[in-house]
Amino acid sequence: MLLTFSFLTGFGQSDEDAILEIREHRKKQEKEFRDPDTSPLEKRDRRHFAGLKYYPIDLSYRVKATFVKTENPVLFKMQTTTTRLPEYVKYGEVHFNLQGKDLVLEVYQSQDLKKRKEYEDYLFIPFTDETNGEETYDVGRYIDFRIPKGDEVIIDFNKCYNPSCSYSPKFSCPIPPVVNAVPLSVRAGEKRFKESH
Repeated sequence: MLLTFSFLTGFGQSDEDAILEIREHRKKQEKEFRDPDTSPLEKRDRRHFAGLKYYPIDLSYRVKATFVKTENPVLFKMQTTTTRLPEYVKYGEVHFNLQGKDLVLEVYQSQDLKKRKEYEDYLFIPFTDETNGEETYDVGRYIDFRIPKGDEVIIDFNKCYNPSCSYSPKFSCPIPPVVNAVPLSVRAGEKRFKESH
């Protein structure tokens, strides 16, 4: 699984700084794709890699959200693109408004990853939207998240990315639960890599 972390701060951040942050995030992601040690690409795809495809940066997809922590998280096995069933808990929810709609997305914590010091505060938001299968990867996309210090956070869909299994079948990736289906076309972040897979 490709993990491109970014802290979700940004309250009071200027538009110019927000755009710069998104560009830096994309630059870092593409650097990882070119590195044989970190790239999820198949060798043949890496050889011809000309960059990832993104929607133009649109700050209307960078939204303020309220984080609500789950009081008594329950362990469950998340479906993946293979037969693997990793254990997760629903760590909390983010409540926000996008395109005039009030939305809620669940935030999850991997029970395997949290045992590793560098990922102990790592959470993620897998989601689907109405662009999947056409403009974006069929299975859905992810947003990285860190355990926040307060209940106000920024969710930036400009930084959402494809799971590693969209680049190679050797990966097993969590499938976004049905509750995280966004009833909108989220034209922000990463587009599908190519027509196959």
